[in-house]
Amino acid sequence: MTRLSKKNIASYLSLSFLLVFFFSCQKEDQIEQSLAFDPQKDHEEADGMYPYDWLSTYGFFEGDLKSLTPSQELIEYEPASSLFTDYALKSRFVWMPEDSKAAIINDKLTLPVGSVLIKNFYYPEDFSRPEGKRRIIETRLMIHQEKGWEAFPYIWNDSQTDAKLKVVGGETKVSFVNEKGEDQVINYLIPNKNQCKTCHNENEKLDPLGVEVKHLNHEKDFDGKKINQLAYWTEIGKLEGFEGVENHPSMVDYSNESLPLADRAKAYLDINCAHCHREEGPASTSGLFLSYEQTDPLKLGINKTPVAAGNGAGSHQFDIVPRKADESILVHRMNSTAVGVAMPEIGRTSIHQEGVELIRAWINEMK
Repeated sequence: MTRLSKKNIASYLSLSFLLVFFFSCQKEDQIEQSLAFDPQKDHEEADGMYPYDWLSTYGFFEGDLKSLTPSQELIEYEPASSLFTDYALKSRFVWMPEDSKAAIINDKLTLPVGSVLIKNFYYPEDFSRPEGKRRIIETRLMIHQEKGWEAFPYIWNDSQTDAKLKVVGGETKVSFVNEKGEDQVINYLIPNKNQCKTCHNENEKLDPLGVEVKHLNHEKDFDGKKINQLAYWTEIGKLEGFEGVENHPSMVDYSNESLPLADRAKAYLDINCAHCHREEGPASTSGLFLSYEQTDPLKLGINKTPVAAGNGAGSHQFDIVPRKADESILVHRMNSTAVGVAMPEIGRTSIHQEGVELIRAWINEMK
């Protein structure tokens, strides 16, 4: 072999290395861009490309999309108590832009502009095997832009390969076997974009639920280790202002039957009702405030006449009648699916039997 051919071979190998390196870096850059998108810029400058038509475009999940395997940049979170949505199970994640972090100020958690909250709703075929085959119904995104939060609903296709943006919402029939082995069929309603503000409403502005300090100030499993969620966010550099578990409010899991009944009941009302029934919510004029920290009996509805319940009150006179749950408007409305009676007004088409029994037991034990 001549010296010239050896030189050519060396040049060829060097060029090949550079090309491999270049395309590898380019691929990594593309992956990074798919995760580190700029919601404000994409919306205003990308020729109307944002929000994306398909969930997969964001790059939040790796591999087979239906596995919902999060990318490294996502943080899974879980509120202490979960909002009832026709028995659907949920997985929740938050994404924050690089070099940004959330902050706790006066016990209020604020996420940086550009953050995305990702919430998946799904049903196992058999609830006794929740890790088995499942059907994902929808994924809701809430994106924090300069002008505030905006919500986008994505509906999954039948083949479970992707979810498409559907601002008009949708409806689908869901079948599953519950934990008792009973066949169940639910007519699942997916809210439209405008309906999101019905619940996600603070002083008439769209606002997240479930990422309040009191909802997250409890332990969760991270890589096989139990750690307080807010402490974990602090540890990985995505939160400032956390001063220790005991120095911030926290809420219990209402499904934990070992805890005091009153705490469980108030936790249930907080996560299912207080987004409206609070001073900053759309039901503020009702005078019925159902947040976990509420201690005023009248504001909790005890022996309180409704302001304007209309037909929703049925034949009952008071929101809560101590020791008489079945004479209480609160139980009456929870135990109905009729339009104009059922509370919450949207988000469910079935009765949460366990929730009704919890509130009924709480009222019947009141002194």
